[in-house]
Amino acid sequence: MKILAKTDIGPYRESNQDAFLAGTFETGDTWAVVCDGMGGVSGGQIASKICVEKTYEAIKRGYRDNMTVKAAQNLLNSAICAANSAVFDEAQKDRELSGMGTTVVAVLVIKGVAVIAHVGDSRAYLLSDGISCVTKDHSLVQLMIDTGKITEDEAKKHPDRNIITRAVGILSFVDVEFDIVDVDDDKSLLLCTDGLNGCVEDGDIFGVIKEYGDSSAEKLVEKAIASGGRDNITVVLLVADVQGE
Repeated sequence: MKILAKTDIGPYRESNQDAFLAGTFETGDTWAVVCDGMGGVSGGQIASKICVEKTYEAIKRGYRDNMTVKAAQNLLNSAICAANSAVFDEAQKDRELSGMGTTVVAVLVIKGVAVIAHVGDSRAYLLSDGISCVTKDHSLVQLMIDTGKITEDEAKKHPDRNIITRAVGILSFVDVEFDIVDVDDDKSLLLCTDGLNGCVEDGDIFGVIKEYGDSSAEKLVEKAIASGGRDNITVVLLVADVQGE
């Protein structure tokens, strides 16, 4: 799969607390990790950087060719748990970093199957004839939607929409959620922080990707900024490599 990626501080933030890494193994299997840090300017940056790096290191160390889906799931789980321990331990060393944490959404695509792991409200979308969100936010407004207290439209403007209910590094343990989807020759994946989906509707995200192709990552960031985005924005597209493109 072809990797298209872009991160941007946005027009209003003092620093970029998002982080990402992505790559392809020699076998052709693809991986990506996206994080959105929290806990003050320095804390958020540190948490997301540690999480991305530790998750990648564990994936690289544990990856094997011809892994089963279950093995890939176990690998992502152990990788994110290792990252959680690293962020948590770092926060214990410095009182100013107390309470720092980060979201994470990570994917390992093995022979046409995407194993997706996430904690928090960074998302993974599946793209084909349309767009569909694969992950389900670990957030207060999602909990309120699930319990019938608000609608999805109300959640978009709710004052507590940025509060997450699960994060990497806050506690000494973390509960990782998984989704598994087929990614054949005409399907692609989008991983992003809420700096994108928080201000650009899903349909508009799909429209940009369909129109701009290899420039989609940059154009999605531009669209988020033009839509008034006040957060950092990170976009990672894993695009189906059709006919050797």
